[in-house]
Amino acid sequence: MAACRAQPAFCRGPHTLTVPAELFQENRQRLCERLKGKVPSGAIVLLQGGESQTRYCSDHEPIFRQESYFQWAFGVEEPDFYGAIEVDTGNTILFPPKLPDTYAVWMGKLLTCEDFKERYGVNEAHWSSDIPSILKGRNPAVLLTLKGLNTDSGNYSREAAFDGISQFKVDNEILHPEIMECVKPQTKKIIMKSIRPGVYEYQMESLFKHYCYFTGGMRGEAYTCICGTGDNGSVLHYGHAGAPNSKLVQDGDMCLFDMGCEYYCYTSDITCSFPANGKFTERQKGIYEAVYKSSRAVMAAVKPGVSWVDMHLLADRTHLEELKRLGLVTGDIDEMMKVRLGAVFMPHGLGHFMGLDTHDVGGYPEGTERSKEAGLKSLRTVRTLEQRMVLTIEPGIYFIDVLLDAAFNNPEQARFLVRERIDSHRGFGGVRIEDDIAITQDGMELMTCVPRTVEEIETLMEEGRRQPPMPLPQDMKKYVINHMLRYVIILKSQVCNNSDITEVCNSVSQVCNNSVSQVCNNSVSQVCNNSVSQVCNNSVSQVCNNSVSQVCINSVSQVCINSVSQVCINSVSQVCNNSVSQVCINSVSQVCNNSVSQVCNNSLQVSDTCSEHPFSCSG
Repeated sequence: MAACRAQPAFCRGPHTLTVPAELFQENRQRLCERLKGKVPSGAIVLLQGGESQTRYCSDHEPIFRQESYFQWAFGVEEPDFYGAIEVDTGNTILFPPKLPDTYAVWMGKLLTCEDFKERYGVNEAHWSSDIPSILKGRNPAVLLTLKGLNTDSGNYSREAAFDGISQFKVDNEILHPEIMECVKPQTKKIIMKSIRPGVYEYQMESLFKHYCYFTGGMRGEAYTCICGTGDNGSVLHYGHAGAPNSKLVQDGDMCLFDMGCEYYCYTSDITCSFPANGKFTERQKGIYEAVYKSSRAVMAAVKPGVSWVDMHLLADRTHLEELKRLGLVTGDIDEMMKVRLGAVFMPHGLGHFMGLDTHDVGGYPEGTERSKEAGLKSLRTVRTLEQRMVLTIEPGIYFIDVLLDAAFNNPEQARFLVRERIDSHRGFGGVRIEDDIAITQDGMELMTCVPRTVEEIETLMEEGRRQPPMPLPQDMKKYVINHMLRYVIILKSQVCNNSDITEVCNSVSQVCNNSVSQVCNNSVSQVCNNSVSQVCNNSVSQVCNNSVSQVCINSVSQVCINSVSQVCINSVSQVCNNSVSQVCINSVSQVCNNSVSQVCNNSLQVSDTCSEHPFSCSG
């Protein structure tokens, strides 16, 4: 936690968001207010933070991320902490781990308890090894520990434990529901401007991560990035270990990028959908605008007192109306709703709570039943909306083969589907528009600021097309060749004006130096099998033939007729080994057929070439 101002606060620099320690003090106070009257006087809340871990059996420590409930209550960045809150007074105690003095060599200055007290704005700080004695001195009526089910994940929160806890009366039932009730986009523009057909999905993921960290100090992501293009856009949680954003983006692909950053453990969750080439086709535009209309219909309806289930059904109805307008379904919309046809195209829920976890807690309070109907069973909450709730609104339309096939085999649903039109959209992928909102007193506040209409997206992407494209690793072969051509140009006078083959060979060895071995994989015998007389037609002067400028080229494909590996050989010693005959490539007919100009597809002047390739042509 950096001292960005006089009071304790978290920030990563003056250009990033400052989170004051008062936020966590207010959180603790709200929790105490909820507990008063429900627990005996003298009760103490005891929470355990996340533990430091290593990667399997190695000593590598992955980047630590705090346990969400502990973060909400204390805002502590480091692992292995405990925290206690006296319900009656709100007095707060942190218990950091006491590290061995030798750790200072590896970790820098070790903080004291007083340092942690000031850093996190708490009343007291003591080493975690002293928890039993410190708590015993408070004589708590009961220790309130956290144990409860996360209805979204199906996992239980971890209950605090320490040596000696058996000395105290512990209640692990009341805290979970009470604390659960208390807890409840520039980067995407860069991605839209930068994407081109020919990049890989993971390269866009990399750009997102870099921008979040470089400009916002956000070291981690809220969840695994979903960078689906083409048919991958229909995979709802694409990007997992078995499908790691590895597809090459094609011209005409629709992109569905669902990515969120995390700052001080607080998450964001935004999805943008757009065409890879910057221009919507009529088909892409039709599906996109159907989802956009659904998104805005829900936004216009949300406010305190509204049922989230009703909002999901509103999105379903809007989708079906638009799909009918586009000719993909036909028939009565009310009848489609009865057979849950909307879930064929949007199998997930409309949105979810968001906070210290992407899918935050509180969606299904105790006693709440989950629907068994398609689509509705995937809702992450069914609650009535209240002021201060933070949620996502993320309608989508997808063409998922397994769901479409099942619908065609279901007579109740198949009668509404226009097979020819549906089948023409297989492979399309999907469109999702996800925004983050906060419920206000009379409506909602939109917290997402990215282009959303077709016109806004195309305008932004056109701006990106006017900028130089970023260099890509897959284009590096071009740069290596251009680097070598720099030396070819420098040597033209030596080659053209010197008939001494020995001197020419010496010059060639200077040209290639150490870079030759990086360019090709073939052996000397595969590269050259001809004589000097065949290369130069018996005369060095014919190598140049007054047109050395024709040697330079614009792209890797123009270097030689077959492959880059034919350009040169594995080491400098193989370039010139007493004979220039080893400079040839595969056959004389491919390199010199009466004229060096046949090496390239284009004929460029030296001055033109120098201005275009990325390396300096000055000697």
